[in-house]
Amino acid sequence: MLDPRIKLRHLRTFVEVARRGSVKQAADALAVTQPAVSKTLKELEEIAGARLLERGRAGAATTAVGETFLHYAASALASLVQGMDGIAQAKDQEQAILTVGALPSVAARIIPSAVERFKRATPEVAIRIVTGPNPYILDRLRNGELDLVVGRLGPQESMTGLSFNHLYSERVAVVVRPGHPLLTANDVTRIADYTVLFPDPGAAIRELSEQLLITSGVARLPDRIETVAATFGRAYLRKTDAVWFISYGVVALDIADGQLVELPLNIDQTLGPVGLTMRAEIAMTPPMTLFAGILRKIVDAAAP
Repeated sequence: MLDPRIKLRHLRTFVEVARRGSVKQAADALAVTQPAVSKTLKELEEIAGARLLERGRAGAATTAVGETFLHYAASALASLVQGMDGIAQAKDQEQAILTVGALPSVAARIIPSAVERFKRATPEVAIRIVTGPNPYILDRLRNGELDLVVGRLGPQESMTGLSFNHLYSERVAVVVRPGHPLLTANDVTRIADYTVLFPDPGAAIRELSEQLLITSGVARLPDRIETVAATFGRAYLRKTDAVWFISYGVVALDIADGQLVELPLNIDQTLGPVGLTMRAEIAMTPPMTLFAGILRKIVDAAAP
């Protein structure tokens, strides 16, 4: 059992004298006086109940017992140093990670460019991107798992304790594969004749999509799959005549590349605010400030 009277200074002093073979040199290395070193060694030997060092004109040398104790004392000090280094590394790693939550539409549209510029400016700071539905990433932000969120403005009850800064407005897109029959039918009410990929109840664009159906004269969707999964949506539309209601940002590149085509609907009513959400009581760190500024520049540059 470890005697509680043994302090770190006892171990450091003993190891220093034993390694250098000199009280004077140990005192210089520890930046203390020789009498202080001698006093500390005497205390340690009294606690241990054994003579650990033989001191004389030629210097200081460990006794047989002292040699055994030296092995364990040196190991204990080395372990303490490693432990403190581990704490420092963990703190550095924690401080050097920016964790960003992003809606899939944002992750596909502006986050790649923002991350590229951020890494050019601060290569030493790691960045972690977490995607998911708006309620999911807002909950993780509120719990402190995310530093900031780039997504839609949540319902009033979900924004308690959070602050929202508007970046741009995004609409819902209704897309199909190239050559889809609805592109020449001139009758959007026939959407109901096809399988529809429709936002699930937790999606930020669910209510906007429902309003769009009503104003387009579509009363109900007898055959629908509820999802906002981008990978699934792209793959499913390549194989079928399904119609997909999704945030424009998710499919903007697919539309530009001709992989998907928008149906001619009046989508102005589906515009919704997208912005930066943060915990209101948390001050922005330099990485957060830098990333927010980069996002703002990207959005401003893309504005007509």
